[in-house]
Amino acid sequence: MPVCPIDTGRYGSPEMKAIFEEERRLENILKVEAAVAYAHAIVGNIPKEAAEEIVKKACTKYVTVQRRNEIDLMIGHDLMAAVKALTEVCEGEGKKWVHFGLTSNDVEDTATGLQFKEALAIVEDDLVKLEIVLKGVAKKHRDLVMVGRTHGQHIGVVTLGLKFAVWLREVARHIQRLRELRKRALVGKVMGAVGTGAGLGEKAIEVQDIALKWLGLQPADMVTQIIQRDIHAELISFLANVACTLDKFGTEIRNLQRTEIQEVMEPFDAERQVGSSAMPAKRNPVTCERVCSLAKLLRSLTITSYENIPLWHERDLTNSANERFLFSIAFILLDEMLRKMTEVLAGLVVFPRNMKRNLELTGGLILSERVTGKLVEKGMGRQEAHELVRRCSMKTLETGASFKETLTGTDEVARRLSRNEIEYCLDYSTYLGVAKKLVDTAIEKTEKEQSGAET
Repeated sequence: MPVCPIDTGRYGSPEMKAIFEEERRLENILKVEAAVAYAHAIVGNIPKEAAEEIVKKACTKYVTVQRRNEIDLMIGHDLMAAVKALTEVCEGEGKKWVHFGLTSNDVEDTATGLQFKEALAIVEDDLVKLEIVLKGVAKKHRDLVMVGRTHGQHIGVVTLGLKFAVWLREVARHIQRLRELRKRALVGKVMGAVGTGAGLGEKAIEVQDIALKWLGLQPADMVTQIIQRDIHAELISFLANVACTLDKFGTEIRNLQRTEIQEVMEPFDAERQVGSSAMPAKRNPVTCERVCSLAKLLRSLTITSYENIPLWHERDLTNSANERFLFSIAFILLDEMLRKMTEVLAGLVVFPRNMKRNLELTGGLILSERVTGKLVEKGMGRQEAHELVRRCSMKTLETGASFKETLTGTDEVARRLSRNEIEYCLDYSTYLGVAKKLVDTAIEKTEKEQSGAET
């Protein structure tokens, strides 16, 4: 009976979960055994016919999960159980040479590298799809004026497209990080019990190179019995970094979906979706909340990955049990988060009317910076202008008058700025700076990177 929500089907795509299924893991372990046997034969360490038999039988058609588990129950060592199960099905010379010169983590860590290779390909695909959606909404809403906020307070004017362009470039950086990370994370190790290659013979380095090339991995830099866990910590940290970005997106959408703000809203299927068991009218941002919730869990996994770096001497087993959870959960959760956030942004509901309404909430105070700048242009010192506009702003808040009325009724302002100049200063659409150009630049840069990746 399933216990974990991943196993119930609530979280995770079939494609990502398949990479970490028990049979697929065993298949990767057997691939490593086959690759090393092949390499041994190439350099002359074992008979060619032995390698051919091992390569033929090293698959789950012959070595089943059930049989591996039966042996594991008897001997209490799941990797050795796989070795014994493979040895059982091999005939002739092959039976003599299974796992020759290897230690368990030659096979385990290299099999993990194969999982990382597949899983990172899915994450990259997810990120690219998210990038495409963000590029589209940045273009679509390039000119849509809205409130800019700091500390939860109105501070200036931005466009929704600019907000999305900022997010777009963050996702683009994650794609760059992933591609750089591959050089260190997609590695294997075939160097025996303490990393010297002694059990593999004088041609140990050649055996490792041949085997890993066959598997599509690079040799890890320097190893003991295991690939050093700083590599895995970097990988989990990358996944958590992406999760934090998605958390940021989800948090912003949730805030903008507040009833009092309601400038955007995540997609909601009005025909059948239930927002609340108590209140039939509610449309809760549950998908964004799911992303934010899973981000908390994924971030916490970085602690475990860093704790796995210091192991005793050439290795101990204090990393082993937690890694049975760590890698699969991290990848499956991030894949879920990326897919859900892409769905949210692709179907995001935008309310321009509410954006305009919210711009008016402060009666023009949101443009106090602009008034200050205009007074400086007219000859007033910057600090003096700031203090003057601050006093006008406080008076506006106290009296309930509009900012325009306060400014025109203040002699120190009126002597320097005409009514038309004040009206122009309080026109939201004319105080966007180079926002639109910045959006265009972000899109162009992203498209150039996408084009370079394709070629």
